[in-house]
Parts: sequence; C-alpha cells; structure tokens
Amino acid sequence: MWSDKLPNKVSIVTGGGTGVGRETSLALARLGHNVVVNYSRSQTEADETAQAIEALGVRALSVQADVADDAACRSMVALAKKEFGRVDVLVNCAGTTDFIPFADLEAVSDEHWIRLYQVNVVGAFHCARAVRDEMLAVGGGMIVNVSSVAAQLGQGSSIPYCCTKAALDNLTVSLARTLAPHIRVNGIAPGFIDGRWTQNGLGEKYNAIKQAYEKSLPLGCVCQPVDIADGILSLITGSRLVTGQTLTVDAGMMISGYQVKF
Repeated sequence: MWSDKLPNKVSIVTGGGTGVGRETSLALARLGHNVVVNYSRSQTEADETAQAIEALGVRALSVQADVADDAACRSMVALAKKEFGRVDVLVNCAGTTDFIPFADLEAVSDEHWIRLYQVNVVGAFHCARAVRDEMLAVGGGMIVNVSSVAAQLGQGSSIPYCCTKAALDNLTVSLARTLAPHIRVNGIAPGFIDGRWTQNGLGEKYNAIKQAYEKSLPLGCVCQPVDIADGILSLITGSRLVTGQTLTVDAGMMISGYQVKF
C-alpha cells in the first residue's frame, strides 16, 4: 500500500519556486521527499528553492516546463524518473491570472480566457496524465490541485480566473474517479493569500484590501503561503480514504459573507 512515509519518495511541485509552491516543496523535503521544483519563468527562485531543499538533506531538481505544453510536462516527468527513479506525488501549484475588474466585461479578451484555461486547467491535466503511469509503476500516488475559494465565491482577480478554478475543482473529482483506487486526487482552495503574486496584481490597493479582509474574516487574518502548504501536506499524509475532495483553507472567508471588489 502507498505511504508517504516510505523512504526515497519523489514529489513534483509545479510552480514550485515561489509562494505556496516554494513552501510546499520545502515541506515535502522535510518529510523526506526528493523534490522536482518546476518553474516556467522564475528560474532564480526555483534554483534557490532547490538549494534550500538540498540543505535539508534530500535531493532536488529545478526543471523548466510550461505546464500548458503537454510535451514539456511529459519531458519533465521523464527527467524525474531518470534522475530519481520514480514519481509518487504531484502538486499542481502552477497558476496564472489577470486582474480585471468584474464589471469591465469589455476588458476580458478571448486571449485571457484561453491562456488562463491552458495554464490553470489544461496544465493540471497535462501533469496528471504524465505522472499516471509512473505512479502506478510504484504502487500508487497522490495528486493535489491548488484551486481557490474564487471557484465558489465568484470573487477574486477576474471572472476568467474564477471560472478556471471551478473547472479545476471538477477536474479533481473527475481524476479521482478515473485514477482510483491506486492514485488519490484532492484539491485545496486557499482564500486571500498574503504573497508577492497578490501584491503585484493589486498594486497600491493591496494594503487596503488585505486590511479589509483581516477585519472581516472570522479568524482575523489572511492566509500565508505556509498555511496552504500545511493544508497540502495534510491531504498527502492524512487518511488513505480521502479522494475527490477540495479542502478550504481561508480563515473563514467562505462563511463570512464579506465581499471585496478587486
């Protein structure tokens, strides 16, 4: 039976060099996993994350691959197999968005829709398909898709982003059915994350929006990347009977009823 605690486990974390991906990569390394740190553009950060992982006493590999490119995803998995001999865990953390006010419908182009779906949904599918045979070859594995509360709230950086995350939640359920019983597939839905991605996207509005959330959320704080990484680890190391579920980690955003216009 598959267990996360067996030695020499190998994890692939897409978008693994920054934010939630970096914290997840480090958390898996502390669990004893060798880690493939995937990146699309953030090579410096991915290389630094790989170095930090190796300082923990396990192996790491920084690999460039655009998850929207199926061939690149298959090559990344093949490289992981060549270097480490196996693949046990996939965390689909790579994602993208455009910050577009919801009311500005004319600002949303077909290019926005296509790019966000290619990365946020199709990219996760590419990676899951690429790891399937390698996971089955070692008796099974675990996939975690990083979604968002935006999938349910219809609130966030843009309408296309919310829609892609809703599609990702459906993909989680579809893959959980398809890949059972040997591969479990779950998701995690973060709330507002205090991180560079959000800061860059919101610009000068960032502090005001963050403070508004902190005042409204039941737990009185927004998420840090490490909070989401903790949730991901709980899905990987928790009950073997959990699959097809999306865990919400949002400090109570889903129950607060409070809405912020980005």
